[in-house]
Amino acid sequence: MNNINDRLSIDDRLAARFVCSKCGGSGAEVKRFAATGTGLSKLFDIQHNVFIAVSCRNCGYTEIYNPEILEGKDTASNILDVLFGG
Repeated sequence: MNNINDRLSIDDRLAARFVCSKCGGSGAEVKRFAATGTGLSKLFDIQHNVFIAVSCRNCGYTEIYNPEILEGKDTASNILDVLFGG
């Protein structure tokens, strides 16, 4: 049978393991947000850079993570996501 971590999304795993480095709290709110890059993407407001924000429910301190690194996505799939809205 699969490990429970295999079935949890990266967002759920971040929330479950979060310990605030500022206050020591363990409750977290996880949200994803997109941002523009530089050059043409900024000019045309193409938001292809996605990040995960994990905020402490106790003090509000927020850490930012790059899901491409955490999930091990390759560059080709990111280009397809930008072109086809994945």
